[in-house]
Amino acid sequence: MEVIEEVRQLRAQLLRWNKEYYQNDEPSVPDSEYDRTLNRLRALEEQYPDVFDPSSPTQRVGAAPLSTFGSVEHRLPMLSLDNAFNEDDLHHFHRRVCDRLKRQTMAYCCEPKLDGIAVSIVWEQGRLQQAATRGDGRSGEDITQNVRTIDSVPLVLSGADYPDILEVRGEIFMPRAGFETLNARARSSGEKTFVNPRNAAAGSLRQLDSRITARRPLDFCAYGLGHRESKSTLPDEHSAVMMQLGRWGIPISTLSEVVLDAAGCEDYFARLSTKRDGLPFDIDGIVFKVDSRTDQTQLGFVSRAPRWAIARKFPAQEETTTVRSVEFQVGRTGAITPVARLDPVFVGGVTVSNATLHNADEIDRLRLKVGDTVIVRRAGDVIPQIVAVVADKRPADAQAIAFPSCCPACGSAVERDPGEAVWRCLAGLVCPAQRMASLRHFVSRKAMDVEGLGEKVIEQLVERDLVKDVADIYHLDASTLESLERMGPKSAANLLQAIDSSKSSTLARFIYALGIREVGEATARQLAAHFNTLDALACATEDRLLAVNDVGAVVADHIRYFFDQAANQRTIQRLIDLGVRWPAPQKVAEGAVLAGQTWVVTGKLDGMTRDEAESALRALGANVASSVSSKTTCLLAGAGAGSKRTKAESLGIAIIDEARFDKQRKTWETA
Repeated sequence: MEVIEEVRQLRAQLLRWNKEYYQNDEPSVPDSEYDRTLNRLRALEEQYPDVFDPSSPTQRVGAAPLSTFGSVEHRLPMLSLDNAFNEDDLHHFHRRVCDRLKRQTMAYCCEPKLDGIAVSIVWEQGRLQQAATRGDGRSGEDITQNVRTIDSVPLVLSGADYPDILEVRGEIFMPRAGFETLNARARSSGEKTFVNPRNAAAGSLRQLDSRITARRPLDFCAYGLGHRESKSTLPDEHSAVMMQLGRWGIPISTLSEVVLDAAGCEDYFARLSTKRDGLPFDIDGIVFKVDSRTDQTQLGFVSRAPRWAIARKFPAQEETTTVRSVEFQVGRTGAITPVARLDPVFVGGVTVSNATLHNADEIDRLRLKVGDTVIVRRAGDVIPQIVAVVADKRPADAQAIAFPSCCPACGSAVERDPGEAVWRCLAGLVCPAQRMASLRHFVSRKAMDVEGLGEKVIEQLVERDLVKDVADIYHLDASTLESLERMGPKSAANLLQAIDSSKSSTLARFIYALGIREVGEATARQLAAHFNTLDALACATEDRLLAVNDVGAVVADHIRYFFDQAANQRTIQRLIDLGVRWPAPQKVAEGAVLAGQTWVVTGKLDGMTRDEAESALRALGANVASSVSSKTTCLLAGAGAGSKRTKAESLGIAIIDEARFDKQRKTWETA
């Protein structure tokens, strides 16, 4: 009896934690505690087979492979939706609804349209019984074994008063962070990558071996009801029904809202459009549903779609176009990056004519040729990229892409370090492309911040050999600047003033401005705070560098290599001789509330910028790192937090959202 009671308590505890994590997004325990509890339950179930239950939280690992999927006939058809392509279509829909119901106004439930796979899931007596794909709308494939492996799908419903038979329709999807991790893992092992999260979700659901599905980062979100058998009644409003599903432990969208009339729908569409790129998952539009289920019944259906709902799609984030040529650009560190020149195409709200190809391996992986028709993807501010070649549209005269055997900018030798995918020019600042990129970086806003020294000016300075390295910027005079195109006396005077002002900097900015490989802003700040002086950093051994948060073996090697080069030493000394200076970094006050802690900030914050959040954390004594590691104390996660959140979760690191941080910060600052 003691074993049975412990098993019951463990299962109940794990179910509560699952609800906190997957529904409320407020985990109360770290992953390590969850894992210990799960392992204890698993051990008891193995030791005492009589207590086994197929609905136990331990049963998420998948079962033996199937030879084929069975067929499931839907008790109620799974219909598709009509589409509204613009505001006029939405207004026509609203007028039709009001006319049929003889109303002047109408309440709609607005829901983000997840870009996933529509499924039907059935619970009987509160236990997951069956799951199926939409299929042709009347019958689909039995994917029960695969759906049982998805952590966010409850094997047993919470609470009480749920129907004896409850069918819920929803979307199975793959969050962006999980998609990136899955593809990174595939690339590292030489396997084929997925084109987008939707394809990844579909491929994961259609695995005959559910143990493979169990390793895929899938999620579920309900959007409506199917068949049900119950003595109790549900609320009349669709929005209230969805809230009830949430109370039973079934994931629902936290972004849903009830609005009035077409104007309310338009406003919701506009607001979600601005948030779309910051969400942790892909949405391809908004679904508008008449909120009253009584009105839904009265409106009825046409042959394939309900009259009471419509979907309005966002601009496509994937389109097809043609590769016209491939050029090779040389970056600040000598990295040679292939860039595809495309027939212009409107995708993700902008016209795209270029797309990065990353490196030679990516060209080989895509099997890309000039002349190919390709699928181009753009999401938000992400640089457009080619995700696939449409092989059956390849023209007969398509040309193979030859990666350059020497630097395309200066003709110098190129080299590929072992273990790296990138080829690099070995010429350093002798290469004009590297020199221009190095100068652009040095004067950028987050480095030395020389306002007015833009790309066109730098290009002229390099082409006329007036600036050979970053220190030469501080030798420029009025006559030299006035000789440049579009540079009059006033512009030259303003630029000289900006150059002089930039001499007063900080150690962290200066370290970042030097352009050391793999040393970004956050790492530069960590180095400045740790070593306090440039001399201490320049002389640091690899062991001392590895003691710094954010610095691993590769970064330590790049830092050590940079400061060992005589040319770099001379440039740094010239900069100091020319008046570049910085105050000593401020030491954290003794007893600061976050002293000794390491925080990471990720995602989009609403009430402050990430820079402001990081400054606030430093003022409280925390170190702020750019990446999550075992040294991280806490992750401040805003909207769209992706791979960093996933890694923090896997390491059992505390995660705090912006609202909780704001509240806690006020407490800390008054302590």
